Amino acid sequence: MNHEHYMGLALNQAKQALAENEFPVGCVIVHRGKVVAESRRTSTSPGSTNELDHAEILALRRFSAIVPFEERHEAVLYATMEPCLMCFAAIMLSGIRHVVYAYEDAMGGGTACPRASLPTLYSKAEMEVVPGVRRTESLDLFRRFFLLPENRYWKDSYLESYTLSAT
Repeated sequence: MNHEHYMGLALNQAKQALAENEFPVGCVIVHRGKVVAESRRTSTSPGSTNELDHAEILALRRFSAIVPFEERHEAVLYATMEPCLMCFAAIMLSGIRHVVYAYEDAMGGGTACPRASLPTLYSKAEMEVVPGVRRTESLDLFRRFFLLPENRYWKDSYLESYTLSAT
């Protein structure tokens, strides 16, 4: 599987989100070498913030309508930012077992949570996580987002300071 290529497609989604003044997270789900779902983060603009409209959740809805559950373990989810705890749990529940992400979510990333102490549904899910694919390109989008004065989403947060000082 060409992780760099598919992450490029997720980065295109993130660029579209940024062009719409949204948090630049893009997501692509690939099944048997074919893109079956893609999405970008929405609802981060002032007055319309909704923490359920994550790129991964929106893509999972499309994916779940197309791919039968018994085939979902074959899919790979690509995200420009490490999935948060909510998204990572939804990914596991969806049956996907392979996650590739670009930029680490220093404030809310869920892929490194200690799953061994969680209930069996989560602790027994065998997950392959590949971090850092095209990280620099994703980091650049997040820097650009945080430097725009009109964007208030996660302003003055640990994620903003981490992103602006990241190398």
